[in-house]
Amino acid sequence: MTEHINLFENVNRQFDEAADILEMPPEVRDVLKTPYREVAVALPIRMDDGSLKVFHGYRVQHNGVRGPQKGGIRYHPEVDLDDVRALASLMTWKTAVVNIPFGGAKGGVTCDPSKMSQHELESLTRRYISKISMVLGPTRDIPAPDVNTNAQTMAWVMDEFGRKAGYQPACVTGKPIELGGSQGREAATGKGVAITTREACSARGIPLKGARVVLQGFGNVGSYTAKFLVEMGTKIVAVADHTGGVRKADGLDVAALLDYAKAHKGGVGGFPGGEAFDASTVFAQDCDILIPAALGGVITKANAADVKAKLIVEGANAPTTTGADHILKAMGITVIPDILANAGGVTVSYFEWVQNLQQFFWEEAEVFQKEEKIMVQAFHDVHDKVVKHSCTYRTGAFVLALERVYKANLMRGW
Repeated sequence: MTEHINLFENVNRQFDEAADILEMPPEVRDVLKTPYREVAVALPIRMDDGSLKVFHGYRVQHNGVRGPQKGGIRYHPEVDLDDVRALASLMTWKTAVVNIPFGGAKGGVTCDPSKMSQHELESLTRRYISKISMVLGPTRDIPAPDVNTNAQTMAWVMDEFGRKAGYQPACVTGKPIELGGSQGREAATGKGVAITTREACSARGIPLKGARVVLQGFGNVGSYTAKFLVEMGTKIVAVADHTGGVRKADGLDVAALLDYAKAHKGGVGGFPGGEAFDASTVFAQDCDILIPAALGGVITKANAADVKAKLIVEGANAPTTTGADHILKAMGITVIPDILANAGGVTVSYFEWVQNLQQFFWEEAEVFQKEEKIMVQAFHDVHDKVVKHSCTYRTGAFVLALERVYKANLMRGW
């Protein structure tokens, strides 16, 4: 069973399912689907060996009607314009679901950071930001970390932007604490996934204590999700990433797995505290809760029928295709969508932006308390739409987001 996967088309199909419920006119759909601005730049970089190599970078600003555009920057060999469009669109709906005053954007550079030195990555980041700086700014578009970028990358972003605009820490989020970053930002997305999982289990009658969880991906999102879920009483019975898979029926030692991954370049393959298994079969592992927390387009028509979980919580962006969604629905599996489940990251990015604008900083406990309040409210707002329209959580989340963006657009004018 093959399936052509274009992430932007996939997101727009999800949009249309919600727009059908709202009976949204075609002309309005066209406006709300179409990105406001797309920037593509060539990035010639002098490599450490003296050669000159040209990379390609993108920044897509999807919608800014509810506030400045907001979205991460990813470095990955498979980054292309359609992926960035899709992810920018998802950011518009994600910020609307959690009701924070941002729109949606996304950036990316087509490169393989695992084969680049720190000096090359810094040069690439600075050249990229220099080329797109005219569309960035604290009240215009605020980048953040994403796949293969981190706090150090954001420090370079802030410094490069500041060369032209002066010291403006609110121009980027996900920065080191020493440069105006927020307490709790690194853990925020995983914290939000765990909170959403807890609320979803409660709503669907799945006991959280003792629940068996399988994770795909053990980077920033996956590892913190595992940490917080174990604290809530679940068992992480299997984890897989690009280096391999490891499982243990009575639960992996997550603290030991974290230490092992840090010592082995972020990979879980070869962890001695469990049984090795083929990472490609991660979605077929027996569990109560499945959390894809790596890249997009991984649960498809080809493997959706293999899923044994009662609940899927999307830690990654766009991990499930529309075709897979329909199979999972027919199987009675509840899917909590990315635009709700992983919105804890952008929520705490919002907190960082607010703190930077005020130059007044909060303790981690206050950050997590505020994040929890927003994530719980967002879950129940979406759940209300699910009940009202007898739809999936993904469609319910899109209905909620579309209503908020449409209303804002209507009031501001087309």
